[in-house]
Amino acid sequence: MIEAENVTLHYGGSQVLHGVSLAAAPGQVTCVMGNNGVGKTSLMNLLAGRHPRSGGDLRLMGDRLGRVTAQEMARRGVGYVPQGRAIFPMLTVRENLETGFGCLPRGQRKVPDAIYDSFPVLAEMAQRRGGDLSGGQQQQLAIARALVIRPKVLLMDEPTEGIQPNIIAAIGRVIAALRDTGDMAIVLVEQYFDFAWELCDTLTLLNRGSTVLSGTKASLDRDVVRDRLATIG
Repeated sequence: MIEAENVTLHYGGSQVLHGVSLAAAPGQVTCVMGNNGVGKTSLMNLLAGRHPRSGGDLRLMGDRLGRVTAQEMARRGVGYVPQGRAIFPMLTVRENLETGFGCLPRGQRKVPDAIYDSFPVLAEMAQRRGGDLSGGQQQQLAIARALVIRPKVLLMDEPTEGIQPNIIAAIGRVIAALRDTGDMAIVLVEQYFDFAWELCDTLTLLNRGSTVLSGTKASLDRDVVRDRLATIG
């Protein structure tokens, strides 16, 4: 569904990604892990069109992409849940969800009922301002906003960060349900190892902008992966 091959990325004169490759298939969760500052968010920004790559290839649904914008990627079906949620605090929950309408044809500009089924609290708080929600509720709102565009690829950057355990469990169930529909590729950046391991189908570990381990969950040993993660970054 989305594939990056030997991609590099620079911020000015500083190179932050060094030939990273990643492929995310429909019906699977591809996890990217590593400690702070290893390039995880930079990779997500590249995939989402938020920052241009310096080199390498990027393909979406088989099409090789040149320089693309975040708006174009969203229109092509790439939903992004950024680290830190980035909801609009002065807009209501409903208005936050409706910000996704700009990527949709006029006839599809409706919040799907399935979103409220996945996140009932958003239906209850539809008229409350986003800034008045708890951190966990804001994270649910950020995920729901990305789902409004009916994405074929869902990019999620640390959705468990600063969230209480019961909301983490609820988010995990939603991610599993989205994966199990079979028509969405999910790329999940995560530092909470148990959460990532339970959900992932493939796993990539980054260190200093380079891939240090990659494979399917079935081909990897859980303890080896955990130990390797503890020694990098």
